[in-house]
Amino acid sequence: MLSKEMIKLGTARSVIREIAAYGAQRAQIVGPENVLDFSLGNPSVPAPKEVQEAIKDIVDSKEPKEYHGYTASNGAPGTRKAIADNLNKRYGTNYTGDNVFMTCGAAASFNIVMKSIIANPGDEVIVMAPYFPEYKPWIEAHGGKMVLIPAPEDFQIDLAGVEAAITNKTRGIIVNTPNNPSGVVYTKENLVKLSEILDKKSKEIGEPIYMVTDEPYRELVYTDAEVPHMPNLYKDTIVCYSWSKSLSLPGERIGYVLVPTECADFEELYPAIGGAARILGYVCAPHLFQQVVERCIDVEPDLDAYIKNRDLLYNGLVEMGYNVAKPEGAFYMFVQAPNKDATEFCKLLQKEDVLCVPGDGFGCSDYLRISYCVDTEKVEKALPAFKKAMEACK
Repeated sequence: MLSKEMIKLGTARSVIREIAAYGAQRAQIVGPENVLDFSLGNPSVPAPKEVQEAIKDIVDSKEPKEYHGYTASNGAPGTRKAIADNLNKRYGTNYTGDNVFMTCGAAASFNIVMKSIIANPGDEVIVMAPYFPEYKPWIEAHGGKMVLIPAPEDFQIDLAGVEAAITNKTRGIIVNTPNNPSGVVYTKENLVKLSEILDKKSKEIGEPIYMVTDEPYRELVYTDAEVPHMPNLYKDTIVCYSWSKSLSLPGERIGYVLVPTECADFEELYPAIGGAARILGYVCAPHLFQQVVERCIDVEPDLDAYIKNRDLLYNGLVEMGYNVAKPEGAFYMFVQAPNKDATEFCKLLQKEDVLCVPGDGFGCSDYLRISYCVDTEKVEKALPAFKKAMEACK
């Protein structure tokens, strides 16, 4: 006998991956330059030169066992200290390496946290649309139930909806800002109000409601919009971070979980993180890249290409009459399908070899996601196809 749940998850349709696979097939037929693929959030900006220099220096100056060997389960002490020091410098906190647990990227961080805070079958985790589709299977895989809050028109936080959704089974709420898929940055005012609601409701139900922040896009902000360090606003915050986007290292799977000492039940929570990582097999994150991020902890991403693509795409689509949520961060744009059916509209674009992702999996079936972390030439070539598709809906 095999696990029916795992078979279901393993065979479940991933629209994003299917579109990317279709694009690869089309590229063999019409040439890669003619397939305008906006499906994957795969950074087009190369990793900073400091990353390449760090890799080369580590490999050239150390014995292989010093970067290929195991670290402690929770990560190399020097790396964890460097992360804590960086956060303290930026946010006025007092973390040590003992607040940090190194992981194999944000996906590992998220699963570790879900495994830790979902104690009983049916425990609830609140997710606000639009949301990253993998949240649902990740929550359910650990016995939890995802409670979805529909998206408001501005893609900010439906505070009343969140408050109404909290029950005595609520164990956590996911906050992803800058947001995937919209690129919207939640306002500090809304985040403060959300924190106040969670404080009040935690006291009412007599249990902590953990805020789990998913932060791979934290450094990708184009405006003066503030992305607060949420533990400074809400003490029961657990941070999931990855360098996949900020240092353009998606394939290296390197990230961390931050558990502030002020978090409720910290003395049990941090060991629970370790236990979850152990049982899920996420111990000892890649040693070489622990050393790389330790050396590159203060390196900031180059956002110029993303800003250029964002402005070109946003201005072009708005001029055509599209309803677009203007991104302040990340490298995604959420666009309302003119016919209010994103799946069908994406098929119109696909006829022109423009590949976008319908928003059903993100919780908004009338919107489509455009991942504009691509060469600018592809954005320029895609605009006429968007105009043609718009006209086909009239």
